[in-house]
Amino acid sequence: MSAQLKLTRRMNAVAMAMATLSKRNEICLMFVYVCTFIIVGNAARELNNNDIIITDLPRHHQQQQEPNVPITYPTKVQQISWKPRAFVYRGFLSDEECDHLVSLAKTELKRSAVADNGSGKGTVSEVRTSSGMFIRKGKDAIITRIEEKIAAWTFLPKENGEDLQVLRYEHGQKYDPHFDFFHDKVNLARGGHRIATVLMYLTDVAKGGETVFPSAEVDSRRRVNIQDDTLSDCAKKGVAVKPKRGDALLFFNLSPGAITDSSSLHAGCPIIEGEKWSATKWIHVDSFDKKPENSGNCVDENDRCGEWAAYGECINNPEYMVGSLEVPGACRKSCKVC
Repeated sequence: MSAQLKLTRRMNAVAMAMATLSKRNEICLMFVYVCTFIIVGNAARELNNNDIIITDLPRHHQQQQEPNVPITYPTKVQQISWKPRAFVYRGFLSDEECDHLVSLAKTELKRSAVADNGSGKGTVSEVRTSSGMFIRKGKDAIITRIEEKIAAWTFLPKENGEDLQVLRYEHGQKYDPHFDFFHDKVNLARGGHRIATVLMYLTDVAKGGETVFPSAEVDSRRRVNIQDDTLSDCAKKGVAVKPKRGDALLFFNLSPGAITDSSSLHAGCPIIEGEKWSATKWIHVDSFDKKPENSGNCVDENDRCGEWAAYGECINNPEYMVGSLEVPGACRKSCKVC
């Protein structure tokens, strides 16, 4: 069977599967879309002719491109794991986009924090030793373009994403194994679980700094082998991705059935040589920007809000404590903003 016929049959099968899904199964449908993206990319590599994916497919299977919407290229995507579902997009960001993100972040960096499992409050921990900052959505034309590319690749709306977080890891800095989904009610109230994470690498790293999935289950028949001798000892403990300027890693924190996926456990390996800059977009099941129904109530959502306010957390941690008009914080009463 020719590669072109294989591609056509695969697309027909995916189209039939999509037609059988109801609107109630939105999460399942999203996974089908992403799998379509990967299937097309793999088949196109068999053809060894990138033009065929545009010109030789039946017209109703061709991607309908809206004006000013970024084009994504399936042939640049590689699957690295099936559990969790994880994919690498080679050259996702341009040099200009990488430099712009670093430039915006350089003078605004603060010590990174982690979310407390019980309260959801951001706390400084040796689990995560990088420095970082957030860039608000739509800050400028370049940021808007990056956000649109992420939405086009993931098939998830921009409003479901948090602000971009830019991180810098220096020598020895790392992020121990962790999950991106939540355990606390406060963060779950803002858009639900993080269904997906897009991690973009803004610089090359001489040694170390890999993203590793220590609990990943890999189908050897499907996996793209990216293991090599240059990986650090940390990265050899699982499926790993080396940071390469412009590349992006997409992985899902929930299963297709919307259940938290324990195999999505991941870590940022220590920097052995050089410096690592990255940008992260966390994407939720629901709109992250949607105003909570009870936002008009001037209440504290945690019993320790008064204590934290007394320690100055309303100023030091305003995103959690105070929030914004669109997404109120957890301690507005104690911070005396209402």
